[in-house]
Amino acid sequence: MFTPSRLTLARKRRGMTLVELGNQVGVSSQSISNYEHDRQQPSPHTLEKIAEILGFPLSFFAAPEIDEIDPASVSFRARSKLSAYIRDAALSESRLAVEFSHWMDDLFTLPAPDIPTPGRKMTPELNVEYLRSAWSMGESESIRNMIHLVEAHGVRVFSLAPEYKEVDAFSFWRDGRPYIFLNTLKSAARSRFDVAHELGHLMMHCDDEAGVRTRAAEKEADEFASTLLMPRRSIAARVPTSPTTDQIIRSRKHWNVSALALTYRLHALGRITEWQYRQSVIELGRLGFRTGEPGDGSRESSMLLQKVFSALWADGIRPLQIADQLKTSIAELNSWVFGLMATPTPEQEIHPANRPAQLRLV
Repeated sequence: MFTPSRLTLARKRRGMTLVELGNQVGVSSQSISNYEHDRQQPSPHTLEKIAEILGFPLSFFAAPEIDEIDPASVSFRARSKLSAYIRDAALSESRLAVEFSHWMDDLFTLPAPDIPTPGRKMTPELNVEYLRSAWSMGESESIRNMIHLVEAHGVRVFSLAPEYKEVDAFSFWRDGRPYIFLNTLKSAARSRFDVAHELGHLMMHCDDEAGVRTRAAEKEADEFASTLLMPRRSIAARVPTSPTTDQIIRSRKHWNVSALALTYRLHALGRITEWQYRQSVIELGRLGFRTGEPGDGSRESSMLLQKVFSALWADGIRPLQIADQLKTSIAELNSWVFGLMATPTPEQEIHPANRPAQLRLV
């Protein structure tokens, strides 16, 4: 059995054109197109070569179809203009991660989605107030870990493969479930901001498919993230009016945000003037804060995935078994799960349980 759409998915996941794949396999681009459109079946030898080149097991190409994800529903952001190949590659990875998410749901009882979606009926700041109330967070409470927070409320968070460095974080809703995908090459502080930014999209732009990529929508999501991570009262209590650049650098660690993000927030709240803002940005750039975050902490990772894998290891289920069930490779799976697919130690091996595991995030 051969599933044509899976060849298209695998090819796009690797960012390859019909011509590129055909050249490597030793067939014409028209033949690859025929395979993908079910006009011709690849020979067993050709399919083996395709699987080897694309880095997927043969079983991947015989599995059932995987649902498409409409690009219009995805809040793509990019530091530079995305090529169609990079966009399609990232979308293809997200389709595979969604399938893995369904696989987890079949085995574990995981947090249900709990994201209020008032949309654009309220300003970003009011959306943050609404969220903090709904999630029983204090008005000025700092957030220890953004990924853990959103996962506890039903968001599935996955990593983007490092070859997609041009792609920033993105998010979407799928079958009532919110998903966030993160660029793991960014600093810890900027990655936290990305999670908050995408949470803003999920809350405010869930019914606004055409608008999630507009400049206005991006500005709203930035304002949401800034307000959520750096509450007005908390800023007033901890940062003096007209702080020096050194004070900004020291203060950022309380909220685990970048120095530039804190500077922007201080300016938005009127705690520094336009001139002070510009001078601070120049000074921070001179100190290396435009291209990185000196003195940054550890990058956040997924608690939910860690718990899922720990439970599987405890049941004696190996990474190769998981990959086999998903009809993929360990390397491919590892690229979506923050590199957490480490082989369990012998001490973690026990006999498999006879009932589905239940996981709870605390």
